[in-house]
Amino acid sequence: MIPERRQPDDPDLGDIHTLLHRCFAYMDGRIDPPSSLHDLNVAGIARACTIGEVWTIGAPPVACVFLTEKLGRLYLGKLAVDPTRRGAGLARALVELAEERAQALDLPMLELQTRIELVENHATFARLGFVKTAEGSHEGYDRPTEITMQKRLYAFCG
Repeated sequence: MIPERRQPDDPDLGDIHTLLHRCFAYMDGRIDPPSSLHDLNVAGIARACTIGEVWTIGAPPVACVFLTEKLGRLYLGKLAVDPTRRGAGLARALVELAEERAQALDLPMLELQTRIELVENHATFARLGFVKTAEGSHEGYDRPTEITMQKRLYAFCG
């Protein structure tokens, strides 16, 4: 399956919204604070297509990732694979796509954040080449609630 870049007026944005809720449902009651996904609607996905890139695999989508350029890195958000399709290499394919996009944008690294409680995600991202670089806290929390992980693609030459 080949990843497809989505546009703000794409008729499948509702399917992406449904996919994300299905994929992130296991986090409810497990992470604190609750996922920002609860605040995301179809208009928010359209905005993500405008300010960055939204890529999916499948029709209807069975995997997706949001890519946003940040200073010196490409940020991966909302990386999701349908629970019935996990283990098929779809997350790896989207991370490889992100690597290609970062290189095309001349960005030397990928970055993502994951919740502190989701240790299985930490392990998955480590297998994909990411290393933990920081811990952070959501506003109002006096304990770490998230970790930042990065994957260096190449070094700056300047």
